[in-house]
Amino acid sequence: MSKFHELLTYVAIVGAACVLCQTSVNAQESSTLSDVVAAQEAPQSAMNVGTNGHYVHILPTVQGAAALQGNQDTGPLLYHSGGAVMNPSVAVYPIFWVPAKLQNGGATGMSSHYQGVQINMLGDYAGHGIGNINTQYYQQSGGVTTYIQNKGGLGAAFLDTSPYPASGCHDSFTPGNCLTDAQLQAEVKKVMAFAKLTGGLNKIFMVYTSFGEGSCFDSSNQSCAYAQYCAYHSYFNVGTVPVVYANEPYGNSSVCQVSGAPSPNSDAVADAAATSASHELSEAITDPKLNAWFSAQGSENGDLCAYTYGSLSWAGGRANQMWNGHFYLLQREFSNHTNSCLQVGP
Repeated sequence: MSKFHELLTYVAIVGAACVLCQTSVNAQESSTLSDVVAAQEAPQSAMNVGTNGHYVHILPTVQGAAALQGNQDTGPLLYHSGGAVMNPSVAVYPIFWVPAKLQNGGATGMSSHYQGVQINMLGDYAGHGIGNINTQYYQQSGGVTTYIQNKGGLGAAFLDTSPYPASGCHDSFTPGNCLTDAQLQAEVKKVMAFAKLTGGLNKIFMVYTSFGEGSCFDSSNQSCAYAQYCAYHSYFNVGTVPVVYANEPYGNSSVCQVSGAPSPNSDAVADAAATSASHELSEAITDPKLNAWFSAQGSENGDLCAYTYGSLSWAGGRANQMWNGHFYLLQREFSNHTNSCLQVGP
């Protein structure tokens, strides 16, 4: 079976199981963004990593987040004139990139259960607790203020079994197996071409990579998975159209989850990946081009609440969210209304 047949089969399985999600994304495809905001230089922040004018916004490791919280950034989030948010309805496209082997010849690993937890969470996100917090944030363009709407869902999930390119960087946690940001962008473009998808501020592509596969922002190896970050989000342009994406390295419960955290899905790495993905999705919706909502110190809504969970009132004290019968342990997000971290928005 060719790599593209595998990809197509996975899309068909997800589409059959999620008719409403597929209907939602079909509606998305017919919409266009009439006002594309010009890119602005990203703010100076410990969470922004960049070179040659391209920036990504990282979720630091638990240790890194604790160090940053020592700076006592308590918000609020500030709107920066001309900044864009994702609207009116966001389709999420997870890409599970799992070849047969790593670049060094080692075996890859990503269970179907791990993938299922991510698919469920991304499909359930819209219309529920954490997503409601985003609805207080907005963009202003041409004298019109447009608030975020907590709408959308899973577009389609892709399984790509094609080989990883030659390691373009050196992640100390995964020697010999490392993807640069440019290589991750190329994967997004490949899947977009295969599925005939366009960009726009109503879609986000989230690339999940295998156990044993690391990443660094670029070949300088100054910002890498598990050492500096657990995930990040950013965008690139195809022509004049922005493509919003996120890098989701394999879940690592030792550096990307607080010690002793419960696992509502009895899969600690899948639950660690889910809270990282929720963090990135919330930040991408409110600040997709890194030019809209962030604090005076450059923190986005997820940064101000990183690795904090609030009350664990579901699944026997193992979860803080229950959406569509699925249980999750997802970090809280920042609310300007209450100047605090919340589990559920208005």
